Amino acid sequence: MKANTNTSGSLFELRGRPPITSALPLALQHVVAMIVGCVTPAIIVASAVSGGGMADADKIILIQSSLVISALSTLLQLFPIGKKGSWGLGSGLPMILGVSFAYVPTMQAVAAGFGVATILGSQVVGGLIAIVIGFLIKNIRKYFPPLVTGTVVFTIGLSLYPTAINYMAGGTSSANYGSWENWAIALFTLAVVVVLNHYGKGILKLASILIGIIVGYAVSACFGMVSFASVSTAAYFQLPRLMYFGIDFEVSSCVAMGVLFAINSIQAIGDYTATTTGAMNREPTDRELQNGIVAYGITNTLGAFFGGLPTATYSQNVGIVVTTKVINRFVLGMAAVILGVAGLIPKFSALLTTIPYCVLGGATVNVFASIAMTGIKLISSAHLNFRNSAIVGLAVALGMGITMAPATLSAFPDWVTMIFGKSPVVLATIVAVALNLIIKDEDKAAGTAGAETK
Repeated sequence: MKANTNTSGSLFELRGRPPITSALPLALQHVVAMIVGCVTPAIIVASAVSGGGMADADKIILIQSSLVISALSTLLQLFPIGKKGSWGLGSGLPMILGVSFAYVPTMQAVAAGFGVATILGSQVVGGLIAIVIGFLIKNIRKYFPPLVTGTVVFTIGLSLYPTAINYMAGGTSSANYGSWENWAIALFTLAVVVVLNHYGKGILKLASILIGIIVGYAVSACFGMVSFASVSTAAYFQLPRLMYFGIDFEVSSCVAMGVLFAINSIQAIGDYTATTTGAMNREPTDRELQNGIVAYGITNTLGAFFGGLPTATYSQNVGIVVTTKVINRFVLGMAAVILGVAGLIPKFSALLTTIPYCVLGGATVNVFASIAMTGIKLISSAHLNFRNSAIVGLAVALGMGITMAPATLSAFPDWVTMIFGKSPVVLATIVAVALNLIIKDEDKAAGTAGAETK
């Protein structure tokens, strides 16, 4: 069918040319849904660097780079390089990519122990692992069923709770950590987000986190918690800087981040599938999955040299595409361009650094809860018999338990602690995958035997 290039009907065509008056509001909808999630990991990582966190100027550049790399990663997915149906870079599907919370627990540990340069070095390795997985995707998907990926996602959500709670209290480095003012503003921000999430309609519901931050920000300003010193000194325009933070390689950090990249590569299949089945009435092809994951690995590898933190597919934007059925790549591309332009304006990035931690905590605790519940939904999609319950329980228990008691690994070399004792996600992933392979699924075996008998 010939693409409709003149009416808003082309919004529902992948390659249509809708009028800008129809496309722009929908593009802004995508930006509103993901920009908070895109910049918050950079703020969290910056504050985790040993010695009291990164300087404001460095924090601004980290946020800038993350926005720009997210925009470029999205554009490559939307407008792939190569011939359709053959090997290329980018899935060609209506996807949005941004900096992912999935990496935050491990990035915090690496930032505290080695610095941002080591995060970026391990990201280079992780990106290369993702590229390999992309080429082997058909052969390894079976090792990561919903039971395993759900356990990993659930563990990620749980591991982020302490970060949110510490932020609600004002941030551990704050002089007034735990004060009633911090808690009052954090809970007020959370209340705004929850009310809009459950009772808001349209853009109010979609932008609940952003609106909660804006309202909480205004209240915190009345308490004298906001300083614009970093904004006044920031430039109006600046390109990302090559090797500004440097690249360092540390084996244990590379292993920890590599495992996460492998998991996120598999997890991306879920987002690709949800998009195509929910909005395009078909399954993604193996070629689309391969090209999409390979592009994800390449952009993360190259992005590390410009200081961009690890990206992943954004499920909230998948939800928008599935709900609205607007799959037009120019709509999503416009959202990516807006995101990229924002990343080229240091004053905008500087303004984001002025958000008090209590406001961020109040807004993101709801996000982290949603991540954990997404994991539970994935786990529940598998039959929770004794075997499956044991796999989930043991993986989460060992991952969370050892991380909460890292001294139990003090007799081991430092690299053991970095891989298994700093972030629960790595150990939970390894245990879940291993147990899923080792423990026989009696229900599945019985079902197969019954089918053979018939």
